[in-house]
Amino acid sequence: MRRLVVGVTGATGSLYAIRLLQALRDVPDVETHLVVSAAGVLNIKHELDMTRAQVQALADQVYSVRDVGAALASGAFPTAGMVIVPCSIRTLAAVAHGLSDNLITRAADVTLKERRRLVMMVREAPYNLAHLRNMTAVTEMGGIIFPPLPAFYFRPGSIQEMVDQSIVRVLELFGIHVPGPTWEGAR
Repeated sequence: MRRLVVGVTGATGSLYAIRLLQALRDVPDVETHLVVSAAGVLNIKHELDMTRAQVQALADQVYSVRDVGAALASGAFPTAGMVIVPCSIRTLAAVAHGLSDNLITRAADVTLKERRRLVMMVREAPYNLAHLRNMTAVTEMGGIIFPPLPAFYFRPGSIQEMVDQSIVRVLELFGIHVPGPTWEGAR
């Protein structure tokens, strides 16, 4: 069983988190470990009209963002890595500067120190110099910055198809294959 940590923060784009968790429900050898920040809960309610309980029901294990003593806070807890989706600029900055002040940022720090894959789906535009420097710092530490940008080459017919295309690509970074739109080359 592969464990994937999923952090959800207060940036816009909570649909990406929900679709990722839904896609992983159909992958039998992946166990999801979910942490949602308080602002993440607010955004999910605002953007999708979902409750905390509805989101938590999509994960295999759920942790409080305040529980810095949880298993996820230790490198001895083996995981395949972590996705922060969506990733706020505040969370990006905390990870870039090693500020492990909640379970999301601590789990990200552990992921990096253990040389596991960390993917941060940063949601902000435009970027200022501090944002870009923080992205560079995380990249230099081994993290992957993956802004969820829509692809149009497969001619999506809905927002969900655009979201799913990003989720398919993110999960491929972990060697997790889920059905969805992908580039098959020019014909």
